[in-house]
Amino acid sequence: MEDLSWTGLTGTILDPILMILAPLFAVVVVARMLLSMFEPDTGEQANPDGTLVQTGGIWGLMRLATVLLGVALVLVMLAYVASGLVLGPKAGILGAMARRFWPVWLALALTFALSIQFKRRLGLYGKLFDSTIGMIGFGLVMFWVFTALFSGVFDLIATHDTLAQLSGMKNKVPGTPVPDSESGYGWYLLGGDNLARDVFSRMVKGSTVVMAIAPLATLFAFMVGITLGLPAGYYGGRLDTVLSFVANLILAFPVILLFYLLVTPEIVATGLPQYMAMVLFVFPLVFSAVLIHSRLRTQPGKSVLWLAMVLVPMALVYLSVINEHGSKLDFWPLDLFDVPGGLLVVFVAVVFVNAPTVFRIVRGLTMDIKTRDYVAAAQTRGERPWYIMLWEILPNARGPLIVDFCLRIGYTTILLGTLGFFGLGLPPESPDWGTTINEGRRLLAVYMHPALPPALALLSLVLGLNLLADGLREESLRD
Repeated sequence: MEDLSWTGLTGTILDPILMILAPLFAVVVVARMLLSMFEPDTGEQANPDGTLVQTGGIWGLMRLATVLLGVALVLVMLAYVASGLVLGPKAGILGAMARRFWPVWLALALTFALSIQFKRRLGLYGKLFDSTIGMIGFGLVMFWVFTALFSGVFDLIATHDTLAQLSGMKNKVPGTPVPDSESGYGWYLLGGDNLARDVFSRMVKGSTVVMAIAPLATLFAFMVGITLGLPAGYYGGRLDTVLSFVANLILAFPVILLFYLLVTPEIVATGLPQYMAMVLFVFPLVFSAVLIHSRLRTQPGKSVLWLAMVLVPMALVYLSVINEHGSKLDFWPLDLFDVPGGLLVVFVAVVFVNAPTVFRIVRGLTMDIKTRDYVAAAQTRGERPWYIMLWEILPNARGPLIVDFCLRIGYTTILLGTLGFFGLGLPPESPDWGTTINEGRRLLAVYMHPALPPALALLSLVLGLNLLADGLREESLRD
């Protein structure tokens, strides 16, 4: 087999178009940025959201050119993907990768089609599709979500085992064919690393590691922050003083140094991460129990049923997570599964660092919302405090919290990449993006291909989360 070029047969048609459109788009964007510094002398049109847009002259021309060139670039990119789905490796490296991602493209198309069709029934999520920025961010995030799903659960995307070392493939450039003696896929699409492993497969599998930790760890941090922030803001007094002091104490500590301390082997050997997990992971149980009981307290039978249905499985999972045979916490005989030590340490560290910030946000929102009339009306009706906090205050704070949740997943992704880059927490053979970037940067001056794909993957995911947060912020302000 021959080496693959980047664009293969499609390059003769699409490459010249791309080489013309990309510089033009960059020039128009820069020109529009420069023009925005001057006062326009043309008419303005008000958008539904209250913003003003120049409708004539050179300002209007630049805006129109930006839109047209942007749409043209998107169409060219879609043409690369479509040709790859049809031609596969004949369309080069990009085409071969596009074909490997076919389940992701299908899932994205179905998600967007159904979401746009029923967006008026989907609340804030549906309104997201009225925002161009939000749709772009949502698309980038869901691309990696579906990649993690189809590569981690169904193993449909990766071309080789992430730990497989094929002879003669050390530091090979992208598109290098695998020797005939080796079985499996015919090429290393993004080349080989310094241990002769497939860079493309490790990048794809790295998304599974990120998606397994970042969203779930952020969700746990939110449950801790909400469970403590609501009563602190609602009751105030000594409870607020004590909890705020603890949160400020944690936030005053340098984050990277705190991570270093939590993941060092000496600290892990003391069992401290497991003890922290025992405390932090009980908050989802407490949050769920209070949420259900406060809602159904007037229906005791239904409340008990729902508490049993929700808390018993969660308690079994909780005990299995914190229990580990041969460790400091080895007390539970019904251990359903074992969490790898490095994964648990990283998870606990992320929750511990993010929870105080979430606590401060929730506390501030609660102190503001508790003064509203509808909260006073609920108090007049005789509602219990936790009902008011969870069913009157929390829903009205959802806009800022949803936006912060998206941003915090991005921060967590960067933190995971930082930990992996420094070789902390996760095992060295892990395909997570931080570890892969660290391995590739040692020969970066000679071989750029092992480090660039995971770095670009990390960049695209964080960019998507930031754009998604911006879109949600816009729509929540209109809500």
